[in-house]
Amino acid sequence: MNVPADLKYTREHEWIKDNGDGTATIGITDFAQGELGDIVFVEIEDEGFEFSADDTFGTVEAVKTVSELFAPVDGEILEINEELEDNPEIVNEDPFGNGWMVKIKVSDPSQVEGLLSADDYKEIIG
Repeated sequence: MNVPADLKYTREHEWIKDNGDGTATIGITDFAQGELGDIVFVEIEDEGFEFSADDTFGTVEAVKTVSELFAPVDGEILEINEELEDNPEIVNEDPFGNGWMVKIKVSDPSQVEGLLSADDYKEIIG
């Protein structure tokens, strides 16, 4: 199971990468995509959508289920990964790379530090 050490994680299986400029990139973990199975559709709120930590900002639809995407921190969507519209399976193939979901403006950078480390997340997923 791939759990990159340079990312932070949530108990709901999202990852967040601090881009170092007040923005961050968010996606779902390798564990999450594996549990979901073949992803067939990704729906994300529009650019400019503002949210608080734990708010839903979209959904991921797999062959057998639909799963909500939960915001790890407060922020605003700056960019949506448009590739996922035509190729949602990228999330299965490369969840930490080309399968990212959104880029956001982070409202409170200290929230990122309060998320799970890679080691903490590994303990949760066993």
